[in-house]
Amino acid sequence: MSELRKDPIIGRWVIISTERGKRPSDFISPSHKRKKTVGFCPFCKGHEFTTPNEIMAFRGPDKMGASDWTLRVVPNKFPALHIEGDLDRSGDGIFGRMNGIGAHEVIIETPHHDLSLSSMSRKSAADVLWAFYSRMTDLRKDKRFKYVLIFKNEGEDAGATLEHTHSQLIALPIVPKRVQEELDAAKKYHSFMEKCIYCDLIDQETSINKRIIYQNTSYIAISAYAPRVPFETWILPRRHESSFMPDNNDFTYLAEALQTVLKMLDKILDVPPYSFIVHTTPFTEEDNSYFHWHIEIFPKLTRTAGFEWGSGFYINPTPPEDAARYMREGMREAT
Repeated sequence: MSELRKDPIIGRWVIISTERGKRPSDFISPSHKRKKTVGFCPFCKGHEFTTPNEIMAFRGPDKMGASDWTLRVVPNKFPALHIEGDLDRSGDGIFGRMNGIGAHEVIIETPHHDLSLSSMSRKSAADVLWAFYSRMTDLRKDKRFKYVLIFKNEGEDAGATLEHTHSQLIALPIVPKRVQEELDAAKKYHSFMEKCIYCDLIDQETSINKRIIYQNTSYIAISAYAPRVPFETWILPRRHESSFMPDNNDFTYLAEALQTVLKMLDKILDVPPYSFIVHTTPFTEEDNSYFHWHIEIFPKLTRTAGFEWGSGFYINPTPPEDAARYMREGMREAT
């Protein structure tokens, strides 16, 4: 029988449609594992002149040339928001508006076209996370901005317009509605229980041990209890941290957790397109006891259609307990 499940954070309902139940092999995934090796790519080494001037780059101590980089951050050539100007808030009756002020940047994760975040070295993956943190720290200084959303679309079906692996960030003058819903729910739970709902979620998932996919000393990856899409996965720090930050000045364990999950998905779903987002606390509430930063990963395996748009419900054909088991089994087979 199908099941209705309620997300414990924001109260969103999903339908786990067991009649439509699907194993990993049942999904016809538009795999992007065979990347093009010909044609021009503006993100490849030697083509730095085709992007806007870099904001930041990682280079070795003896590498000073324009092409001697391991990671670059550049402004998006077609930004959703522009950094110059004032917000100029105004209203027209019930309608509100402001200028499209913000920052839109691209993190080019590697100079190598054939690598992905899952296949690059652990050090390179940790550097990507350091780039996220460094840019977020710098953009925090701009008082116009209240939030930075970091996200990654991998594969054309996930929304990537260039196949060379990259992430993006957008600095916003407002807190996104999806994040605000999580904040409000976390505050409400904390005011009643005097605890962080995400910390309690980790404790309960650990005691049940049905949806845990992977864990190390610092991070845990779980199959979301009420997943919007098959194989939706959350990665959270095991100790309470309200803002995205390194663990003891080190991103190695987070890189390990993130790469392990992505390798699992690559193994069982034939390198699927996916998106991930980093949800952290807003700049105005950075150190608090109620919110817990996390990464949400969404493989692109199903389509959002009329029912989902009209109802706010998501229909998921793969129970998260099965998804967690498939992912663990896939990793054991790979090793």
